Amino acid sequence: MLQVGLTGGMATGKSTVGHELARLGCHLLKADELGHKLLEKDGPCYQPVLAAFGRAILDQNGNIERRRLGMVVFNEGGALDKLNSIIHPAVFAYEENWLRQVEESEGQAIAVVEAAILIETGNYKNFDKLIVTWCPEELMIERAMARSGWTRDEACRRIAKQMPGDQKKTYADFLIDTSGTLESTLEQTRAVHSALRSLTV
Repeated sequence: MLQVGLTGGMATGKSTVGHELARLGCHLLKADELGHKLLEKDGPCYQPVLAAFGRAILDQNGNIERRRLGMVVFNEGGALDKLNSIIHPAVFAYEENWLRQVEESEGQAIAVVEAAILIETGNYKNFDKLIVTWCPEELMIERAMARSGWTRDEACRRIAKQMPGDQKKTYADFLIDTSGTLESTLEQTRAVHSALRSLTV
């Protein structure tokens, strides 16, 4: 089995690339979505995060409101590290189990884990190949504002917490430039898939 990491800065098209790889037959785990599930009321990270950050992060129904949590995490020194120390161990344990299940079910599979901070956590070292999505920072900001309804300041604060895109590029086995058309991104993704498939034969 080929274990592939998929990462890139916020709003650089990771999900678009991930969806196309899944359509082409890869197994896909979206680690960031998994992190959101772990924060749900019945998730293992709900109570620890509540204890760490207080009830101000909850909505009227007692659910963790990700935007409120984000306002705390991206504005208070050390808060992001504290959150990651709670969530990452649970995410990594799930990933490890998922990869084992994929390998048991299909030995020649391509298993892709999509995660925003794969490089920052050091988890990229556990993968055979790394795909990095990239586009200019100004485009990242515009996309993040349009997608999430954030202010420019919110988008810039979140981007500033991540490794710069040009630095991430240096880790890539495969780089996908998403600054062009959607079809250009998909064409690059199909080329990467073909290269990955050749490694499993």
